[in-house]
This record gives sequence, C-alpha cells and structure tokens, in this order.
Amino acid sequence: MPRLLAAALTVAVAAALAVGAALGVVALLEATPEQPNVPLISHQTASPRG
Repeated sequence: MPRLLAAALTVAVAAALAVGAALGVVALLEATPEQPNVPLISHQTASPRG
C-alpha cells in the first residue's frame, strides 16, 4: 500500500507541475507586448529607381 500511495502522490505532483508550467508559459506569452506590424520599407518611403 505505501508504494501505491507514493506512486499516486508522484503522479499528482507531476500533474500539478505540468499544469503550473503550462499556466506560466501562457502568462509569459500574454505579458509580452504585441509588436507593431509596420513594414521597414513601403511604396511611399522607397527611393525611386533611376
């Protein structure tokens, strides 16, 4: 019985760590500010070919 309890406790701790890691990754991704989608060169700012 102690082995079964140790195995169940190990599974529960591993599952809790996996959920915590997943939530941490999601929180980090949402905390990063979104980068503006501005092109470096556009037709208006490009120098004319000559």
